Amino acid sequence: MSAAASVAAEPAPSWVGLDDFDPAVRKHALDRVCARAAWPSLSHDVNLHCHTFFSYNAYGYSPTHLAVLARAHGLEVAGTVDFDGLESAGEFLAAAGALGLKAVVSLESRVFVPELADVVVNSPGEPGIVYSMGVGFPGPVDHPFLAMMRSEAEGRLRDMLERVNPFMRPVELDFERDVLSLTPGGNATERHLCEAFERRARRVFPANAERASFWQAKLGAAPPEGSALQSLIRARLLKRGGVGYVQPDGGSFPLIADLNRVVAECGAIPTLAWLDGTSEGEGDVERLFSVAVTYGIAALNIVPDRNYTPGVRDRRLENLEAVVAAAGRYGFPIVVGTEMNAPGNRIVDDFASAELRPLAPVFERGALIVYGHSALERQSGLGYLGSWAHEAFPSVFARNDFYAEVGRRVGPAIEDRLQFVSPEMPPEAILARLG
Repeated sequence: MSAAASVAAEPAPSWVGLDDFDPAVRKHALDRVCARAAWPSLSHDVNLHCHTFFSYNAYGYSPTHLAVLARAHGLEVAGTVDFDGLESAGEFLAAAGALGLKAVVSLESRVFVPELADVVVNSPGEPGIVYSMGVGFPGPVDHPFLAMMRSEAEGRLRDMLERVNPFMRPVELDFERDVLSLTPGGNATERHLCEAFERRARRVFPANAERASFWQAKLGAAPPEGSALQSLIRARLLKRGGVGYVQPDGGSFPLIADLNRVVAECGAIPTLAWLDGTSEGEGDVERLFSVAVTYGIAALNIVPDRNYTPGVRDRRLENLEAVVAAAGRYGFPIVVGTEMNAPGNRIVDDFASAELRPLAPVFERGALIVYGHSALERQSGLGYLGSWAHEAFPSVFARNDFYAEVGRRVGPAIEDRLQFVSPEMPPEAILARLG
């Protein structure tokens, strides 16, 4: 991996317009980039977990910009993840197609798992609340359940702002003017709330000393600058112990069964998100996975950067290795990525590091499986969890081998060959069609 890939790259001068809120401007910018750019050879690096500016991207990157960055860094497979929605799906797939990039689109949310109501899993301090995903949607989805999720998420955020605004006087926010305006799809998150408070404080207190005094009084700490300030706002005001926080219960978020049912109906793979293995719920991997599979979970998402420190062998790294091994026993493809929802997040993980090098082939294989699924589901409806796949393969391991090989052989330029695949064709005939 090049040094340039260690952090999110700054836009090149010719990339102006890629993050404009007007989709026509973004499309024109992409056409301009495609006409001028010389792309590097593809590597074995992958990143299937990039949040876009339709949920929250720390750099303000659009789906188009992320596709360009992925191709500029030679990623083999790349993917976007929206929170509580799929607003980026159509744009990212279109941009990736123009760039010759293997692409995956996904969503992420929090759900309630009744069987785990007694333990904290991967939502700190919140028993039974679990980050979960749908990975590998074939394209944009218009489903009433997703619309309901989006509406409920906005309601939670508005309620949070009502609790925080009185405490923050005179730095108060108007939800439509100050928060929704920060994202083109109107899908605001806690991170948008923090950014809006930081911006508003600069307008109310233009003098640095006066503004620092305000933040000292509200946050109980000397205010850092920029993104670190936004992180402090989130930690002190919106998380546990903060004036905006309300402890969630079983009715605060969708049930895992409901989300996973919709994910599967829409042609994607229900996927469990992994934090770092230090909670009670993640510490008992067998219980966690056993419960997960009863709800149709068939893959695992990991953010590698959270799980190791370069040059250090610690509990988190041991947990990472253990959960990868457990996922292998269950036949879960592993999806990895860097999120890009906080400054400093990389465009691609350091798979050449001593810690990740032994795991990198597993991560690449997971990305190829999910891309192979996405392409087959999109072109012929023969996705990873469909009836054809269950009948065609004697085990999940054989199924993984097939979809990984599809992901390896196919690409945007020849994906349309899969339109002529039918359920009557055996797996070997499909692979033969791909050459």
